[in-house]
Amino acid sequence: MIPLPTTSLFAALLTLLYVVLAVRIIRLRWIERVGIGIGESQPLNVAVRVHGNFAEYVPLGLILMALMELSGATDQFLFFMGGLLFVARIFHAIGLTKSVGVSIYRTIGVLGTFGMLILSAGYLIGAVLAQQTM
Repeated sequence: MIPLPTTSLFAALLTLLYVVLAVRIIRLRWIERVGIGIGESQPLNVAVRVHGNFAEYVPLGLILMALMELSGATDQFLFFMGGLLFVARIFHAIGLTKSVGVSIYRTIGVLGTFGMLILSAGYLIGAVLAQQTM
């Protein structure tokens, strides 16, 4: 039996997305002939930031999901939260790639990611407080 099956599923899906973002950087490095750093390449700069932003937010989201799953959150809630994070990260990557400025995709990505983090934190705070009153 796989421990934390719902978190494991979303960790795997998000890992595949992470690899796609990394391969994008590798491809741009070949095209732009940049071995390290970003050189003068704006597309490479954007790809590196999309990848970095993903690496900054997704681990915390997965930790929160694992803690919620361990605390007894329903599968439906966990699937909603994992799906929200997954879709939000796709939208963020598309939005930042299409325009370094504000775009609807980037806005949806940011709001979805922050929404997932805030709802997860709220759930866990509530779970801890409920346990303290028992």
